[in-house]
Amino acid sequence: MTAWTVLSIIALYFLLLMGVSYLTGKKDDNEAFFLGNRQSPWYIVAFGMIGASLSGVTFISVPGWVADSQFSYMQVVLGYVVGYLLIIKILLPLYYRLQLTSIYTYLENRFGFYSYKTGAFFFLLSRIIGASFRLYLVAIVLQFAVFDAFEVPFWLTVLVTIALIWVYTFRSGIKTIIWTDTLQTAFMLAAVVIAVLLIKDKLIEDGNVISYIMASDKSKIFFLENWRTANSFWKQFLSGVFITITMTGLDQDMMQKNLSCKNLSDAQKNMFWLSIVLVFVNLIFLSLGVLLYDYAEMVGISETSDRLFPAVALEGGLGFGVALFFLVGLIAAAYSSADSALTALTTSFCVDFLNIKKEDSQKGKAIRKRVHLGFSFILLLTILVFKYTVEESVIKELFTMAGYTYGPLLGMYAFGLLSKWKVRDQWVPLIALISPIISYIIKENSQAWFGYSFSFEHLILNGLLTFLGLLMVRKTQGAPG
Repeated sequence: MTAWTVLSIIALYFLLLMGVSYLTGKKDDNEAFFLGNRQSPWYIVAFGMIGASLSGVTFISVPGWVADSQFSYMQVVLGYVVGYLLIIKILLPLYYRLQLTSIYTYLENRFGFYSYKTGAFFFLLSRIIGASFRLYLVAIVLQFAVFDAFEVPFWLTVLVTIALIWVYTFRSGIKTIIWTDTLQTAFMLAAVVIAVLLIKDKLIEDGNVISYIMASDKSKIFFLENWRTANSFWKQFLSGVFITITMTGLDQDMMQKNLSCKNLSDAQKNMFWLSIVLVFVNLIFLSLGVLLYDYAEMVGISETSDRLFPAVALEGGLGFGVALFFLVGLIAAAYSSADSALTALTTSFCVDFLNIKKEDSQKGKAIRKRVHLGFSFILLLTILVFKYTVEESVIKELFTMAGYTYGPLLGMYAFGLLSKWKVRDQWVPLIALISPIISYIIKENSQAWFGYSFSFEHLILNGLLTFLGLLMVRKTQGAPG
């Protein structure tokens, strides 16, 4: 597949997205941008959130991670299901009862001004890092597949990537994204299924892919032997529970889609079916990893980790169809997460820091558009930093960073929901800053100090430290949560 062919495919794909944007973006006020006028069908939201939850990181990194971690990631995925159930029963009813646009206004009602701003700040930090990781990954593949042939520098590849997102989201935000995510999820899932089917035909004589995967030494799921190791079942399962609570339930990006549903019942149905489907989808991605490694060995491809899937799809002799669906699937997976992240960052900053609801509609819309553009540039700069700092699997780096940035949110919401104490609000920013630092020190030295290796459960440690810090600065008078 030539660079011109790839470029043409990308251009056609984005023309399709811009067509959707035009049809959904005729009303571009702030209520449509932030919450889609609370008219989104739950089943459309649920299907679209599959792509947003998985993203380009799952599309590329999960299959490539199989050689190092086997199927141990499924232990985390099973924890996701429990996390989603807790969101359904606890967080969604809270958000709908308070009729929130930004979920961090709960912290202002519960604790005060500084807690509110601290929660919103940690979301902004978390989502900037998360969205940048996802876009960094797709930019690398596009550079390899297209732009190197035209001698285009990496920074320009990233600029074009982000500019395309801005073009189809700047008018109606979440109202557009609900529908573009649906389209992008369909492309992503089609790409994975087609890759599995075509590699299976080349690799497996009897065509029984399930037996082939089960027989592979890379397909071990449960690791119950030694609780001190990083891939121990209970460590990864509990990490999955809390990763979902924080990266979905306490994340404006993911909750903004749920809050665009017509009512609480619809939002809960959305979350329930999403949790079930994600188990099977992640299992397919891991199975693809086994097939990719075995096929790569058969045809003499030496790439591993995040470069494995691109190398096999584009250079593995599987034909034009695999390369085509891989590129469309990758772009769909990456953009289905990144476009909503840009919208959520804009929403949080406008509502939580600029108090945009006080402005008249025209001025508020102008402010929102400037903020939207500003965050586009911030993502650009962050991705360029990652270019020179990221060395390991992107999904591993993503969950590691999330443990530090989402931990304070976990501790603050846990304290608010599980206790009736108020806190000395002015101390909350300091506690939220110190807790990740202490958890980092413990994580980095745990093997030497305790003979214990952390996986992603430093998120739990970080949340616990924040909770204990809030306990130390609580007021003696009780207050309802």
